[in-house]
Amino acid sequence: MDKIIKTIAEELNIKQSQVENTIKLIDEGNTIPFIARYRKEVTGGLSDETLRDLGERLNYLRNLEQRKEEVIKSIDEQGKLTDEILQAVAIAKTLAEVEDIYRPYKQKKKTRATVAKAKGLEPLAQIIIEQKETKPINDIAKQYINVDSLSDEDKKNKDKVVETAEDAIQGALDIIAEDISDNAKYRKEIKRQCYREGLIETKASKPEEKSNYEMYYEYSEAIKYIPSHRILAINRGEKEEFLKVKLEKPEDKILLYIEKDIIKGETQFTEMLKTTIEDSFKRLIEPSIDREIRSDLTEKAEEKAIKVFGQNSKQLLLGAPIKGKTVMGFDPAYRTGCKIAVIDETGKVLDYTTVYPTEPQNDVEGAKKELLKLIEKDKIDMIAIGNGTASRESEMFVADMIKDTSRQVHYVIVSEAGASVYSASKLATEEYPDINVSIRGAISIARRLQDPLAELVKIDPKAIGVGQYQHDVNQKRLAESLTGVVEDSVNKVGVDVNTATPSLLSYVSGINNSIAKNIVKYRDENGKLKNRKQLLKVPKLGKVAFEQCAGFLRILDGDNPLEVTAVHPESYEVAESLLANLGFNKEDLKDKEKLIELRNKLKSVNVANMSKELNVGEMTLSDIIEELSKPGRDPREDMPKPILRSDVLKLEDLKEGMVLTGTVRNVIDFGAFVDIGVKHDGLVHISEMSDKFIKNPSEVVSVGDIVKVKVIKIDKERQKVGLSMKV
Repeated sequence: MDKIIKTIAEELNIKQSQVENTIKLIDEGNTIPFIARYRKEVTGGLSDETLRDLGERLNYLRNLEQRKEEVIKSIDEQGKLTDEILQAVAIAKTLAEVEDIYRPYKQKKKTRATVAKAKGLEPLAQIIIEQKETKPINDIAKQYINVDSLSDEDKKNKDKVVETAEDAIQGALDIIAEDISDNAKYRKEIKRQCYREGLIETKASKPEEKSNYEMYYEYSEAIKYIPSHRILAINRGEKEEFLKVKLEKPEDKILLYIEKDIIKGETQFTEMLKTTIEDSFKRLIEPSIDREIRSDLTEKAEEKAIKVFGQNSKQLLLGAPIKGKTVMGFDPAYRTGCKIAVIDETGKVLDYTTVYPTEPQNDVEGAKKELLKLIEKDKIDMIAIGNGTASRESEMFVADMIKDTSRQVHYVIVSEAGASVYSASKLATEEYPDINVSIRGAISIARRLQDPLAELVKIDPKAIGVGQYQHDVNQKRLAESLTGVVEDSVNKVGVDVNTATPSLLSYVSGINNSIAKNIVKYRDENGKLKNRKQLLKVPKLGKVAFEQCAGFLRILDGDNPLEVTAVHPESYEVAESLLANLGFNKEDLKDKEKLIELRNKLKSVNVANMSKELNVGEMTLSDIIEELSKPGRDPREDMPKPILRSDVLKLEDLKEGMVLTGTVRNVIDFGAFVDIGVKHDGLVHISEMSDKFIKNPSEVVSVGDIVKVKVIKIDKERQKVGLSMKV
């Protein structure tokens, strides 16, 4: 365990004590959001991202240790365990290294070498590899011819017969070739050389066919430099049979390295050993090393893609809510018509309809008349337009239509990723049993503008779609990572226990699906919860779950004003003592004037002295002060608000040099896609993000950011726009 703690501390660049304390908390069943928020003193203030990385590495390293024990036990049972093997296993840092050590001791399927061993040719292989024998090898090999000693039945089985000296020598060399390929030291060095000097080369499978992979039709790049997005693109091109992929290695260097280790001067065995080394490399080592390197590159690329996907999803989930507005959700389409749903400021559906302003019907006037009527009737403030098929045509229609209304109405382009997945889901059917599946998408789009987090948690995180190659990566790993991202986002914001849906509650620390449903059922049967303590009356929500979830659940207009904040029940006493110390009580949190006075006093608190006086950690006290300063505040209020538009921009309107404001829709390895109000999002390449060198676009921008960009390239034929943030 000490070794695991030391490894994680080095990798994450944190103290061993932080790792040790965190592992203890994880093993006690505490969730990551709870540890991140309420156990800062114990972890030294580690963030939720660091804690999740720590948890993942802990899991991997524990599995590694378990596998090491299994391998040692298996080799020991075969009576082949040596100090060298024990040492090699002990210092192995990856599962792949452990498997390389175990390779020679695994039960093998039938191979040329196992057949040769069954014929009794191992002693001959030993003579050849030792290279000491001066007697001609052919004469020695004749001793292994066994035709005369076999029964008639065995003679029919070629796997048992050694007919000639040449057969015997070939069998012995097959054993040597397999031994070379199983040598962990050789495999490690070959991989090292491949990573250092190897190239990944791609060629077109069908050169005459056009595809998205044309840049890879004749392509080569050093393995050590190839970025993850190119690995995933190449993998996809290969899977779709547009590309052939090959790893080019420093073959001569590799063969020379093995020869130097095996060949002991010029003997009668030299040439046959050189040939055997080459055979071992070409036939046995190279295919498996290729698979391992490709698998390793893919795994690292997937990890990177999953991380990017997680970061983007988090920003989308934490998008600023637009509260207190009546919103029209506009789900664009062509043939089937645009679905419309109107929701009031609480999210209740007021009206819905379908209009046909787009092709093929082009009923612009009819659609305009119907929607203007709804705008006046329902007093609509905003229109949320989904960004999918027919989005820009719908935007042009909406921009033109709102000029004819007496109300001040703006529209916003909203990501509709996953809306169709939600529409057809069991949850949507339960929420809107009497509303057509196609209209539910428009409701989701409208609600996303009002409260992105509450709406997006209803959708499988993979369907949110802000990443790169999300369908190509390990789906189980992606699902785990994104579930963590959603948990962190929900717990960062906090949840109103009296209005939250079961899907939102199920992401709260310590609450699973069945507890979430029980909370809603309890609420329906007993009315609104008045304090957090009532949660203990909810079936299956015991003391452990209460400790984990209580601080993340908010009770507005309840018995205790502290419960609109993230102050945990275990800290109520400290919070009340702090307030009393400053001449206030918790009821003053409801009084606007007293709150302003309290806020000023809290700013002047000496945290170090006060924490000693109240016998509480400084980090915990700082969090309590922050919560008391802004009770009930939504942390998403600091996030950039969506751009409200009232007019549309066409690709033809763009000119190089124009400076525009846009919304970052997606961040990937090589840049960011920005919605500037034309049909397709423009690309800001990583080289155009800053005058300084940046390694990763996420250092500069996040999904949802509002950025100023300059148009630097317009490709009308391919409908592509190049942008720069160096404005």
